[in-house]
Amino acid sequence: MTETVAAGTASGDRTGTGGVARTETGAATRTGEPATRAEDPARAGEPAVIRTGAGDGTSAGRIPEVAGFAGRGGAGGGKAYGKALRARVPRGAHAEFVRDPARPDPLDAVAESNRGRLPALTPLRAERMAASPFAFLRGAAGLMAYDLARTPVTGVGAQLCGDAHAANFGLYGDARGELVIDLNDFDETVHGPWEWDVKRLATSLVLAGREAGAGEDVCADAARDAAGAYRRTMRLLAKLPAFDAWHAVADESLVSHADAKDLAGTLARVAAKARRNTSARFAARSTEATPDGGRRFVDAPPVLRRVGDAEAAAVARALGDWLPTLAEDRLPLLARYAVHDVAFRVVGTGSVGTRAYVVLLLDHRGEPLVLQVKEARPSVLLPHLATAGFPPPEPVTHEGRRVVLGQRRMQVVSDHLLGWTTIDERPYQVRQFRNRKGSVDPVSLEPAELDDYARMTGALLARAHAHTADPRVIAGYCGKGGEFEEAVGQFACAYADVTEGDHARFVAGR
Repeated sequence: MTETVAAGTASGDRTGTGGVARTETGAATRTGEPATRAEDPARAGEPAVIRTGAGDGTSAGRIPEVAGFAGRGGAGGGKAYGKALRARVPRGAHAEFVRDPARPDPLDAVAESNRGRLPALTPLRAERMAASPFAFLRGAAGLMAYDLARTPVTGVGAQLCGDAHAANFGLYGDARGELVIDLNDFDETVHGPWEWDVKRLATSLVLAGREAGAGEDVCADAARDAAGAYRRTMRLLAKLPAFDAWHAVADESLVSHADAKDLAGTLARVAAKARRNTSARFAARSTEATPDGGRRFVDAPPVLRRVGDAEAAAVARALGDWLPTLAEDRLPLLARYAVHDVAFRVVGTGSVGTRAYVVLLLDHRGEPLVLQVKEARPSVLLPHLATAGFPPPEPVTHEGRRVVLGQRRMQVVSDHLLGWTTIDERPYQVRQFRNRKGSVDPVSLEPAELDDYARMTGALLARAHAHTADPRVIAGYCGKGGEFEEAVGQFACAYADVTEGDHARFVAGR
């Protein structure tokens, strides 16, 4: 048998291990990794070893391996590889958190994260972060990434949300108007250790529960339940055919697997509200008629304000560059709308201070479609990947594109108008605004609901990770027992204590 190497798109080894070894079959593999690229989709861009047979009449001898596809004969290796990782990183090790002596002061960390933001809005960001330890965690993703980079990881990579806190899940409408439950925001998305998203979710549940007045046992149970649902959902997806696992829709059928019955009433109320949360409703409350028969935004400080003519024109022109980032079949639809007005609108907690606009489009009947054009900044996780053993990704050509592609990789159903553009040399993402969005406020949940919400979000996070990390590997590592979730629960409670201290320091010093 002869062996050649086919050039692929160099994406770098994302498992954090080095060295090249040869398996017994002669396949080139990096030490500590699966023998085939099928077992770690993150390696799909690496050079592929192509084997050609000696004409033995079998399909394996006649058909070469093809770059971008899985290797042959690796159907059962993923689970075994994941199980073997326990020797290197015991599941109980995920309970560990040791404060690094050089850890940034919370005040310095927040000040650093304010760089490049609009100075006039940073006091509002500080006010929102000071509201509670949970709110502080939401705005301090970079500080937590610093800490997570110094915790044990398996080296298995996935596309991360990067900010998978408990308030970053919700409902939104698909192209047919049906509601889907999934992760919402992907500003910090990057390829990295799957454990980081799980631990951020678990910690946020503890903080949300404490703010709601739940007992410490309830909060710890919620953290464990999120990690447990993540583990069980990975096991479920690992058993499915690849096509079925990939297209597992984030709706009631998947949520039912998480045993979230006590949450049903809350989800029904949120869904009813989400169905009313449309462009038409927002435009009716936030715009007024103009003499020429159109409409324009009305100032509603400090959240919404109209912008000057030059700024409005720059945003409107940028939509022309957004169109080529969409599927071509969307263009005839958008050609039926005219751009009428632009306003600046403050968003979120961690995003406060970034540049964000709403754009009003009207069709021939005067029916509105509102777009959000939101500045995309580099992921706050990026500087910490190397510390965790993950080589930095290829240079990002456009931060808006990074956000959009990360979102598409993690969601089964994404906004069909999701794209990116550039305004005054700054990158932006573009998406629908108020497309039937709704969310559960984790701080308002009853104790029984907090457990259910934890299981639901843990299941959703596993489904999202399974698009870019082989669920067989993670399922094999996590196993059948509860050791993994026990460790994550301990970490979450300990890190919630750290966050409460950070919040107190921030409030006292700002």
